[in-house]
Amino acid sequence: MNTNRPILRPVDRRWFLKSTAGTVGATALSGSALRALADERLDKIDKAPETLVKVFYQTLSDQQKNAMCFDWDHMDKKRGLLRTRVENNWKITDQTINSDFYTPEQRALVRSIFEGIIHPDWHAKFDKQLKDDMGGFGKAQSAAIFGTPGSDKFEFVLTGRHTTLRCDGNTTDHVAFGGPIFYGHAAGRDQELADHPGNVFWEQAVAANSVYKTLDGKQRKLAEIAESPNEDEVAFRGKTASIPGLPVSELSNDQRQVLVEALAKLIAPFRSTDRDEVKMCIDRQGGLESLRMAFYTDDDTGNDKVWDNWRLEGPSFVWHFRGSPHVHVWVNVADDPSVKLNA
Repeated sequence: MNTNRPILRPVDRRWFLKSTAGTVGATALSGSALRALADERLDKIDKAPETLVKVFYQTLSDQQKNAMCFDWDHMDKKRGLLRTRVENNWKITDQTINSDFYTPEQRALVRSIFEGIIHPDWHAKFDKQLKDDMGGFGKAQSAAIFGTPGSDKFEFVLTGRHTTLRCDGNTTDHVAFGGPIFYGHAAGRDQELADHPGNVFWEQAVAANSVYKTLDGKQRKLAEIAESPNEDEVAFRGKTASIPGLPVSELSNDQRQVLVEALAKLIAPFRSTDRDEVKMCIDRQGGLESLRMAFYTDDDTGNDKVWDNWRLEGPSFVWHFRGSPHVHVWVNVADDPSVKLNA
């Protein structure tokens, strides 16, 4: 583990494990009894999602662990290194959260982990997305755990339609969010209207287009790219590669402030520790000046020049927003461009 990185765990997992070992490890508690114990313990300390992953793991039977727990570097025959896989619509394991495979107490813990990695201001917005895209939380989502929660390397991954979210307690070196993530929304229809009514993430595109509106003709010529890349092409190009788009270094101070406000919109849905780590990763690759901003002109819903598809990219930073026909957002952020997308 990289000891130079900020500690992002609000509680000490080892303390929690030691303090509960006498009761949790010694007897086979029922799910409800363990949840009651967890509630009693966690009422006295910060309910960090990493702690809840540990509690959740302790509730799992051997059968459950065999189905959804994997070694840290588990290789899947179809998907490769499963821990770092990111897709727009998938189930990382076969068992859905709301199925009988999990007990009610375990489902409640998964929900609490989810709420811990999403900022409280965004819980209702994510619930709308989940309702529109999957019928509600847990109905078409699945989860996996890599490594052993409480050790120096572990990660909880939650997937579904328009979802790949992670909780790693900062045990994954160099990367934000525990690795690449995905979020999106189809608000009632696959092909959304130009103003994307009801889409909870469209406000991020509005903020990005606010940057575009400040650009002069020369800057727009650099920022406008005729052809969109494949949306899932979010591997890092590195420091020496040519990245398309307008260099942030060419923005005025006023324009840069608008970009800072747009970036705040991008990281707003996530907990403060993940927000801070994104900022740290940007700083370590050269600051905002290392980034470029591109607006793709080949798929403009409504032909209104409010660009649906755009990207903010740096040596080890990719935030790709695809707003047509509906919103897909692919995120890959690290402090080192040598970090591989699927490694």
